[in-house]
Amino acid sequence: MSLPAAPFGRVLTAMVTPFTADGSVDLDGVARVAAHLADHGHDGIVVSGTTGEAPTTTVAEDGEILRAVIDAVGDRCTVVAGIGTNDTPHSVELARQAQEAGADGALLVSPYYSKPTQAGMAAHFEAVAAASDLRIMLYDIPGRTGVTIAPETFARIAENEKFVAVKDAVGDLFRGARIMQETGLSYYSGDDVLNLGWLTHGGAGVVSVVGHVAGQQYADMVARVDAGDLDGALKIYMELIPVVDAIMGRAPGVMTAKAAMQLLGVHDNRTVRLPLVEADDTLVDVVRAALTEAGLLS
Repeated sequence: MSLPAAPFGRVLTAMVTPFTADGSVDLDGVARVAAHLADHGHDGIVVSGTTGEAPTTTVAEDGEILRAVIDAVGDRCTVVAGIGTNDTPHSVELARQAQEAGADGALLVSPYYSKPTQAGMAAHFEAVAAASDLRIMLYDIPGRTGVTIAPETFARIAENEKFVAVKDAVGDLFRGARIMQETGLSYYSGDDVLNLGWLTHGGAGVVSVVGHVAGQQYADMVARVDAGDLDGALKIYMELIPVVDAIMGRAPGVMTAKAAMQLLGVHDNRTVRLPLVEADDTLVDVVRAALTEAGLLS
């Protein structure tokens, strides 16, 4: 089978934001993590998403982080800037900043906590889109936002050429396939548990958290699906089950992904900002065991 158009690449990771031990942004660490991803199978990086702890970073910090990633790997990877908030003027400001910094696109999550109507969501998306020339990937994750983007809302925004893709964490493959067919939007798996499922249901690629440690494996899996080698793709998927469980099944992925980056020597700490707390030794041991079992850590 041949995968559909992938406007931002096939394998992207929602990148963690490295901090120093005191919780300030570590721009050298940002560049190191971005280079690690670019060196291990990625053709795209998402900056300042949920895994990047965007709810805790300022507009100025978001700009610094984005520019550090673009400077480090912008010639090798597409760089997608997270601009989603539940405050439309705030997202507009982030969109303008992302364009000025040279981002290749923007990730726009549905407004969380406020639980707007579908008309309100569509108006929010359109207002943010009008603020820049960036192509936009919408992020549908009702488990975090409290709202699901309805098919009729996708149909409305798909008429605007700036909206080109969806990161889906709804978990309904048939629903997503139908929306893809009806709108022409490219779909990316936003849930590592369903990465292979999305690829076999017409998905363009993945926006991963496990990609911090398994980017090359996911690149190989995508290539095998594209070549019609579903047995080979399934073998990779099965081999990564312990890693997916350790990183995504025990705590928020940012905590475990940072623990993994420390274990691999990419970053020297696993500091997160409150209300998250860093992975404790027991959780780190779980991550270490999974990486070792999968041959990702010697």
